[in-house]
Amino acid sequence: MRVLVVEDEIDVGDVFRDFLLELGHEPVVVRTAEAALGKLAHHQPHAIILDVNLPGMSGLDLLRSRPIRESGVPVVAVSGVATEHQARECLRLGAFDFVGKPVPFERLRDVLAHLEPHALYREQTAAGRDTERRRAPRARLRIPVRVLEYTGSEWEGTSSSLSAFGIRVRTTTPVKAGAAAKLSFLPPDGGPPLQVMSMLVRVDADSCVFYFVNLTGGEFDRLGALVETLRDR
Repeated sequence: MRVLVVEDEIDVGDVFRDFLLELGHEPVVVRTAEAALGKLAHHQPHAIILDVNLPGMSGLDLLRSRPIRESGVPVVAVSGVATEHQARECLRLGAFDFVGKPVPFERLRDVLAHLEPHALYREQTAAGRDTERRRAPRARLRIPVRVLEYTGSEWEGTSSSLSAFGIRVRTTTPVKAGAAAKLSFLPPDGGPPLQVMSMLVRVDADSCVFYFVNLTGGEFDRLGALVETLRDR
């Protein structure tokens, strides 16, 4: 995942870069909000780590800017001196999360793990995978599905249909499209349970549709075979 780090302190920026490289991400570090705007179009980041207190154009100003808002790139705001009002303002302006400094890297690791489905979904949609997903064979299937959202909310629904690309889950729990979640369910094929990072792509009156974003080749083949077996019954 390409991550744009906007941090004016060189040493802190280096720590972010090393941490992101260790996680397997592609960091791009800049020291000002103005430089971040210049990198936005050329590097097309999947996520932004943004220091709120920057020289010149502030992090809040960057969050308010049209290029950031129109890009749809999720922003993780960080600050060591921000007030509670400033933190709320970051979230009101659309930041995905706010993390205080010194940044607890376990927390940042979890935040980035939940942003990866957004990045993968956007890339696969741009590459035409969204159309492929819609045309994929589906089968009716009723099994329990446990959903763990990034916010920590956990709830259980019942699937109504399954494909190798995603699953429809019936639920009465209020949810919003665009959320990333970890789904846990047991396919009825005698194999082990699956835990899959997913993207909530549509919410209907009594159900929601999740798109799987990190299936291994073996998991994809397993679900595809299951769907074909169910459709042949």
